[in-house]
Amino acid sequence: MLCAVTLLLSACTLPALDQRDASVAPPPESTRETPLGRAVAEILPGHDGLSGIHPLADARDAFAARVLLTRSAAATLDVQYYIWRHDVTGTLLLKALLDAADRGVRVRMLLDDHGTAAVDRELGALNTHPQVEVRLFNPFMVRVPKYSGFLTDFRRLNRRMHNKSFTVDNQVTIVGGRNIGDEYFAATDGPVFADLDVLAVGPVVDAVSRDFDRYWASASSYPADMILGRPDAGALEQFRTVGTVVGSTEAAESYLRVMRETDFLQALMSGQLTFEWAVTRVLSDDPAKGLAKAPRRAHLMPQLRAVIDTPGRSVDLVSPYFVPTAAGVEAFAELVRQGVRVRVLTNALEATDVAVAHAGYVKYRKDLLAAGVSLFELRNPQREGDLNLRVVGPFGSSGSSLHAKTFAIDGERIFVGSFNFDPRSINLNTELGVIIESRRLARQVADAFENSIPLQAYELELSEDGRVSWIERSDEGVRIHRWEPGTDPVQRLGVRLLSILPIEWLL
Repeated sequence: MLCAVTLLLSACTLPALDQRDASVAPPPESTRETPLGRAVAEILPGHDGLSGIHPLADARDAFAARVLLTRSAAATLDVQYYIWRHDVTGTLLLKALLDAADRGVRVRMLLDDHGTAAVDRELGALNTHPQVEVRLFNPFMVRVPKYSGFLTDFRRLNRRMHNKSFTVDNQVTIVGGRNIGDEYFAATDGPVFADLDVLAVGPVVDAVSRDFDRYWASASSYPADMILGRPDAGALEQFRTVGTVVGSTEAAESYLRVMRETDFLQALMSGQLTFEWAVTRVLSDDPAKGLAKAPRRAHLMPQLRAVIDTPGRSVDLVSPYFVPTAAGVEAFAELVRQGVRVRVLTNALEATDVAVAHAGYVKYRKDLLAAGVSLFELRNPQREGDLNLRVVGPFGSSGSSLHAKTFAIDGERIFVGSFNFDPRSINLNTELGVIIESRRLARQVADAFENSIPLQAYELELSEDGRVSWIERSDEGVRIHRWEPGTDPVQRLGVRLLSILPIEWLL
């Protein structure tokens, strides 16, 4: 046993980074003659200092946008994600990146190593391509069983890179809440996430690229070959074959059909794609947060506070994993006392995919309601047998679980990104998002709370005897639930027990 522990500890030693190659995103001026660069140059005049924002709420459109932009890339692709699944959409997008590299496009992939389960072989193969470099953030040195690393290096490995961005030729970027996997692009019969990305052009794109560069060069970013080793000589060709085979399957056909039928790329290239032009700022954590070395002022939350100031009229918050903590409850209560309307949408227990996070929310639910905060919990349309249900307005198409992370302040500005309102996003993980100064987009969030959300979510109410009730509205009328809908006593007891445990700081 002593020998086994010794071997495990020695295997957890991270390699030195002094031989790591340096690279940065090209300045946008240098890629203006690419097809995307010329298309963007046609629509920028008249919008000095503003960025163009195009929401991607529909899951299949969000996937098509990524693949079609990848096919249009001529210079660079910078891709940063928390999760990359070994499934149909994950494989199709990896194959698209490989095809771009074959055309001479430089591809940089920065992935959190916690979310890359089962794709080591594919990432290792891609990394052998002369035009591709893969790096892993806060990697696990022991690959099998991978999570044994928590036993020896928990303090580091508990901190993850939750950022999500997809930047092409430093001319167009996609930022938001979606990871890469079938559940994020409505390609599965299981749980499907209602999510939100924004596609952007203009000054914000270079800001996202510069943020990618500082993560790429951070002390937590390790070249894949240092962690995964060198794959077999034929690994890249094997993946090329697998990617082609997956692309010919019935499961992939619906996605390929969407890409054939969509006019998204043509609209972008011809200047016909609709954009909201607004001042847009990138906010992100210092990547040193991944090693607990970032000063508090370099965290995303203080940046948010500085940008949004104190709300004066309204806060409309959408967070799938909502763990307000006692301090958050008091902050919301103080806003309500000052006359600010506060509304929150999160997942109901029947809809969440992380019950332990729901446990962190449950114990503050009554206090929030008593303070005057309006709470809504998204229903699970799969339980109701209505898979065609359109959910939560601008926050994604039909889904069984909320994953969008956004909030609007005073009907004037909106945040879209990877940040959940929970202690993990605030204190442990790194996050990325954009603040968009747009009344129209902020109004869409407010309109959703007033119109679509009450029909797709339970509205919570606190009775005089201190009990929580769930109000369900439908075409058949109003139904009042005295217990959490769609759950059984065992589920509710499990969540209550989890809420007692001293694990809030981990949620």
